[in-house]
Amino acid sequence: MGGWDIELSARQLEIMDIVKQHAPIIGEQLAEMLGVSRPTLRSDLSLLVMLGLLDAKPKVGYFLGTAYRQDNAALQSLKTMKVREVQGSPVSIADTLSVHDAVITLFMENANTLLVVSEHKQFLGIVTPKDLLKVTLGNSTAATIPVSMVMTRYPNIVTVQPDDPVTEAVRKMIAHQLDCLPVLEETESGTEAVGWVTKTNVVHLLKDLVTAAE
Repeated sequence: MGGWDIELSARQLEIMDIVKQHAPIIGEQLAEMLGVSRPTLRSDLSLLVMLGLLDAKPKVGYFLGTAYRQDNAALQSLKTMKVREVQGSPVSIADTLSVHDAVITLFMENANTLLVVSEHKQFLGIVTPKDLLKVTLGNSTAATIPVSMVMTRYPNIVTVQPDDPVTEAVRKMIAHQLDCLPVLEETESGTEAVGWVTKTNVVHLLKDLVTAAE
C-alpha cells in the first residue's frame, strides 16, 4: 500500500487486500470473511472511502477507489519529504506568562497548542486548552499563575526534528493521537523549537500531492 501504510490499521489493510481480490464485494461478505460484525467494519470502510482508497456503489458493493489506482508519484513524493518542508511557524509564549494571558493568546492566534519557551528561546514544554481549563475552572485566582506551573514539560513530549521524514511525523501523530508536534533543533544555546507540524499541514500536503498526481 506504499505511503498509505502509515495511516491504515492491520484490519484496514486486510480489507483492502480482500477487495482487491474479490471486488465488487458487499459489506456483509467482507464482515463474514474477516469474522467480525457489519457494524464493526463501518468506521473502517468509511475511512477507506474517505481516503479514496475504496469506492462503493449501492447494490454493487465495494471496489478499489481512485486514490488506490492513481500513479504512485504522490506517495513517493510524500516518502521523500522532510519535516522542514512542511513545518509551520509555532505560536510560542514565555514560561512566565500568566494562565489568563495564555488563554487570550489561544483565542487570538486560533491555536490548539502553545509552545512554551524560556527568555533565551529554549524549548520548555507545551500547554493546551485542557491544561488551562483544569486550572481556571472554579478558581478565580488560578488565572494569575504562570504557565510553567501547568504545562507539560520537555522531554515528556513527542517531537520531531527538521530532517525527519514527514511520514515519521504522521506516524507519531497517529500513534499518540496528537494534533501537532513541535519541531526541535539543537543549537549552541540549547534545544529550540523551530516550527511545528500539525494535522492541518499534513492534510493540505496530501491534497496537493494527490492533485498533482492526477
